[in-house]
Amino acid sequence: MARVSAAALTGRDQLASAGRLVVKVGSSSLTTPDGHLDPGRLDAVVALLAARRAAGTQVVLVSSGAIAAGIGPLGLAARPRDLATQQAAASVGQGLLVAHYTRAFAGHGLGVAQVLLTAEDTWRRGRYRNAHRALTRLLDLGVVPIINENDAVATDEIRFGDNDRLAALVSHLVHADALALLTDVDALYTGPPSRPGSRRVAHVQGPEDLAGLDVTARGSAVGTGGMVTKLDSVSIATQSGVPVVLTSAARAAEAFAGEDVGTWFAATGRRASIRLLWLAHAARTRGRLVLDDGAVRAVVERRTSLLPAGVTHVEGVFEAGDAVDLVDPLGVVVARGLVAYGSDEVPQLLGRSTGELRGALGPGWDRELVHRDDLVLVRRGRHRVPRDDRTTLGP
Repeated sequence: MARVSAAALTGRDQLASAGRLVVKVGSSSLTTPDGHLDPGRLDAVVALLAARRAAGTQVVLVSSGAIAAGIGPLGLAARPRDLATQQAAASVGQGLLVAHYTRAFAGHGLGVAQVLLTAEDTWRRGRYRNAHRALTRLLDLGVVPIINENDAVATDEIRFGDNDRLAALVSHLVHADALALLTDVDALYTGPPSRPGSRRVAHVQGPEDLAGLDVTARGSAVGTGGMVTKLDSVSIATQSGVPVVLTSAARAAEAFAGEDVGTWFAATGRRASIRLLWLAHAARTRGRLVLDDGAVRAVVERRTSLLPAGVTHVEGVFEAGDAVDLVDPLGVVVARGLVAYGSDEVPQLLGRSTGELRGALGPGWDRELVHRDDLVLVRRGRHRVPRDDRTTLGP
């Protein structure tokens, strides 16, 4: 059961007074049980956000529902599983979804802007700056940005995987004061909410408060994210200094008012590099570098760069700049990083010092395999992201 402290009890005031708020609404909060878009549910969400906007809060909406909105028009029986059909459904459904939002927000005197992002837009420097600049200007103009993953073009290698992670990264991108994840359950529970004896977790001050919780229950048939991915998304936001409330759309008004509903996750860190947040929580690795014991100690305990001399084996096919897992001799992942060489170049470097490589192969071959600035540690299933107080805009 999560700890309850005085600081946690007053932390909800951060949501009530947030000047810039990112709100993520899941497919299950916008659709009927058979997966079709429900305009009534969408209107209720819009009314809530319009009220918050009228109170002076800038609102960024990360909305799922494009694929779900395309299910009916395409005559599909259920949410498609293959990427190509998901892309087709998203292409059809995204226009319908935004048309409904445009109508609904217009009824409150508000304009909207559709913003479709891919993962690279949140961590590649140029794209990050462009996205930040565009979203900031939209907010300054009084427009409500409606963000979704660009499912029509995103591939397995570059997609966020679900809009919970996207919302967490967007909260960093727009420098949000708080993030609200609206889902089909009203809070985080100690076990499946339907299980007798499961209790609501009201406050989470840090990862230790999650120990012993059973969050393995599957999400809805319409959406993609279960509680595990939501907690991973919470970690992205809170590690970057953004507090999070997780609750249902039905109880969002109470949560926005600072009432004790849902689950409040306190911020655990300060602003970190968006590139490292992406690497830790959302990047899909393309290979593995097997480290000897000395290299494991150097990377994990001394936080050094990974040098070729400490690597015994390479697995997978990757290019320079791809994300790879760093594993110990037993195969346990200890870190993740952006590799400086392609998989075809690495074998000739293994076990050799930088001096040996410079002498044998020439200048430029004596650099690190993974620089410490491009590396995050992985411990017991959690990612540790180095903080960089100098990072104020992008990687």
